[in-house]
Amino acid sequence: MAHATAGTLLSILRDGQARTRAELIELTGLARSTLSQRLDALLLHRWILPAEDVVHSKGRPPIAFAFNPRAKIVLAADLGVSRARLAITDLHGTILTQRTADLAVDSGPEHCLSWLLETFTELLAECGHGLADVCGVGLGLPGPVEHETGRPVNPPLMPGWNGFPVPDWLGSRIGAPVLVDNDVNIMALGEHWSASPATRHLVFVKIGTGIGCGIISKGRLHRGARGAAGDIGHIRVPAADHVQCHCGNPGCLEAVAGGRALAARLREGGVEAAGGRDVVRLVRAGNTWATRLVRQSGRDIGLVLASMVNFFNPSQIVIGGDLAGAGDHLIAGVREVIYGRSLPLATQRLDIRASALADRAGVTGAAVMVIEHVLAPDAVDQTVTF
Repeated sequence: MAHATAGTLLSILRDGQARTRAELIELTGLARSTLSQRLDALLLHRWILPAEDVVHSKGRPPIAFAFNPRAKIVLAADLGVSRARLAITDLHGTILTQRTADLAVDSGPEHCLSWLLETFTELLAECGHGLADVCGVGLGLPGPVEHETGRPVNPPLMPGWNGFPVPDWLGSRIGAPVLVDNDVNIMALGEHWSASPATRHLVFVKIGTGIGCGIISKGRLHRGARGAAGDIGHIRVPAADHVQCHCGNPGCLEAVAGGRALAARLREGGVEAAGGRDVVRLVRAGNTWATRLVRQSGRDIGLVLASMVNFFNPSQIVIGGDLAGAGDHLIAGVREVIYGRSLPLATQRLDIRASALADRAGVTGAAVMVIEHVLAPDAVDQTVTF
């Protein structure tokens, strides 16, 4: 810490506790002159501000410094197959304003991103900010994404998006860095950040039109070698080879237990259901067939997750997405199979629950992705001048 940079100082102050120069010198070992120089650089860019509420017992109170979560704002978006949620947050991830709307992702990247840009402009005006205040954009997409480039890779539910340069297209129009990941990864980030920050090993399962999971390992998001970790929706389900998945393979979990699959089965029986949200509506209305389908969906998903529990040994499994709105009917099916087919040691302290953030997990995680990138010590050091 004796070589602590301005970015390192900011990372210390991000915990929300105001600290004086003396306290920071004790923590870092920096010389007073060096510390003052770095604090001045952070003050100049408004990353920190003098704290006015620090009380000292006697004498003239020394100046304390605290992180300024309003120094910049973040644009966050969670695009699903048929619905989009957008938000503007501060650097604590607190949502300042948000909007939800129907948006068909299969209408193509330029149509969707143009709508995104237009809606962000409206939201900025609502909360009294401009593009100059934006430090970054976080975006979740419902398909495989190569995180390093932000480009979708053969996304089965997103025709026309394969290889599209999302960060370049959006970043050149907003004038800020754009980070892109698949939707379930940002949901896992959001849930971990807001609801389970102390949990070291967590699996977030999104059950909507498709099915996927985000993996938190040792407190950090695990993307795998190329960003494809957690794509459980295309794991084969035994005895389901008669069902063809849109990816081209038979028997995928998504084709059997996803919201679109359940709605299709209801329609075959004469019940009107366009997608997962309609399935949930029917369950809440007491439709016994829809309820049985959701319970079986939970069992099918639980069968795949049981293997993950034995392999990865998470302490929490969090269920989100449209079908999570079916509540205990879905989770009971998941629990039934996991506890029946996983090792006792792996399930001894396993918590299986619904998402605490519900449909806000995605935009929260998209904002967190940007915040952690922009406020990383090296990134801060590049923005400040001495």
